[in-house]
Amino acid sequence: MEEKITYFETAGLENTEETLRLAAERAKARGITKIVLASTTGETARLAAERFDGTGIKMVVVPHQYGFIGRQRFPMALVSELEQQGHRVHFGTMLFHTDGFYGATTPSVMAILLRTLCQGMKVGVEIILMATDGGCVAIGEKVIAVTGTGRGSDTAVVAIAAPSTKLNELHVTEIICKPLETKSWPAGVRPPLRPEPKS
Repeated sequence: MEEKITYFETAGLENTEETLRLAAERAKARGITKIVLASTTGETARLAAERFDGTGIKMVVVPHQYGFIGRQRFPMALVSELEQQGHRVHFGTMLFHTDGFYGATTPSVMAILLRTLCQGMKVGVEIILMATDGGCVAIGEKVIAVTGTGRGSDTAVVAIAAPSTKLNELHVTEIICKPLETKSWPAGVRPPLRPEPKS
């Protein structure tokens, strides 16, 4: 089997439209009807809902968990709006940020290892586990995860979903797109936000 992977020269917001287009295209080609999407402020979720309207794709939107960075940044009005469109919004425990809870460094090591591919790969694996743990995605269901670096989307993968209790059953089967060059940041350090491109 031969398939195309798109590599973005830079990571971040400017790749969102193309990432969503590529994800929708691959979903159609594979008969996938569910996309698990990371969205912190709701901007990417709103854009994706518009992009996927009329395609039969339903999203499971996964924002930050409550208490992760002060107040919840995902607007509650948008939760209702998305749910009325048939999408789900799941606020679950961010599994790779639980060292204090478990008292071990395994989640951080996993996060660092996944970031060697790109930040979006770490987030993609994490939100698929979270969505499956929350019952929003079935165990063994083929989904597409759409994630990014800082803001927007720049990474998309096809994966077979599994819960965190069966991590060995989660398989990333295809990389649709990702940033070409990546950087892993030390624990507690977040990737710098790029300024929004001027129109």
